[in-house]
Amino acid sequence: MNKKTNNKLLGCIADDFTGASDAASFLAKKGVNTLLFNGIPDDSETIQDYEAVVIATKIRSIPAEEAVRDTLKASKWLKQQGAEQIYYKYCSTFDSTPKGNIGPDIDCILDQYSIRYTFLCPSLPVNNRLVKNGVLFVDGKPVAEGHMANHPLNPIWASEIAELMRPQGKYPCMIIDGNLLKKTKDEILSAVNQFGEGKEHFYVIPDYSSDEEGKRIAEVFGDLPFMTGGSGILEHLADRYKNQNECNLKETDSHGVLGRGIALSGSCSTMTCRQCLKYEMKNQAIAVYPSRLMDGTQTVDSIWKQVQEEPDKDFLIYSAGATDPESRRYKDNETFLKASQILEQVMAQLGRKAYDTDFTRIICAGGETSSVICMELGFDAFIIGASIAPGVPILTPLHAQHMRLVLKSGNFGEEDFFNKAFEMTKVK
Repeated sequence: MNKKTNNKLLGCIADDFTGASDAASFLAKKGVNTLLFNGIPDDSETIQDYEAVVIATKIRSIPAEEAVRDTLKASKWLKQQGAEQIYYKYCSTFDSTPKGNIGPDIDCILDQYSIRYTFLCPSLPVNNRLVKNGVLFVDGKPVAEGHMANHPLNPIWASEIAELMRPQGKYPCMIIDGNLLKKTKDEILSAVNQFGEGKEHFYVIPDYSSDEEGKRIAEVFGDLPFMTGGSGILEHLADRYKNQNECNLKETDSHGVLGRGIALSGSCSTMTCRQCLKYEMKNQAIAVYPSRLMDGTQTVDSIWKQVQEEPDKDFLIYSAGATDPESRRYKDNETFLKASQILEQVMAQLGRKAYDTDFTRIICAGGETSSVICMELGFDAFIIGASIAPGVPILTPLHAQHMRLVLKSGNFGEEDFFNKAFEMTKVK
């Protein structure tokens, strides 16, 4: 690609791949020409005619020091491309641990670029993730009282964002409640400056439980050089970047293509479980058991043989844990990790087999599943198309434009998600 033009550029660093496509979809929805990279581009890669660039990393669950290293590397590349603002996108459930990685990642940007403060804004109202008086609510409950309390990698221990930041971030938090958010911009910023007196750095946590509050946050804090949160606020920040030049996204970028479709799901989130159950009731589906993969009674070849027996059908291949909770129980953490790894490897190999045959539509459910499949196929840049569900766009690989991909975070989409994804990605 050639060197970018002089348009303003928003640079976004996302902590996993589906989170990146989620963020990119909210920008594209508002008419912002958006390019998504799978991994940090090398120095030879430049951009042209895009108003936002989203970089998908794997910084959510790796050691904090490695996450900081990759965060700084991504921010450096974005600034070299002319990004005047950096947005750090994390999960709307504040998926982190007491040691990080959200806090360390934010702090390294504040410190590196001498930025005084940023906001913490994980809300995504369309998916019922809200912040009220500094408390993060998911599906109507404080986040620590819901399913995230038992997350296998990053269990949530508190619902107050300030408490979540306390052990992992270095700086204090200021809560901006709904009453303060209703005041004038000058009054709000005066209160922020007063809180920040004598402080090297700090964070602000605004209420965000409605589109009106999201717009207000963007009006008051949209000029900050560094912002953080979920994908919801990006829709309101998009107005700074859209319509700078003639839209270069082709109509065909979001339309369907010829060829078979396959869905590969490694997620066992609550919604994905329901989606798999609903799809399997009337369509072709194969459950993959990690325990059977480990003992050799189920293999990539045996799964693929089943797919080939129905040459005219779309297929869902999913982790058996979505419909058989007992299959998720392992004797120890070491076995659990081994099961997770082999499931990812098998999904990647199945994605390769699909790509090498007559499949042109690949739907992935789960952040890690999406990432390993894209890595296996060598896809590193995507044009953002229409959304199947909020935060779940159709992706066209920049260098394989006969393909369509859909990458879904675990709990995104409605129960009929797989049917809808297959339908929207095919030629009508």
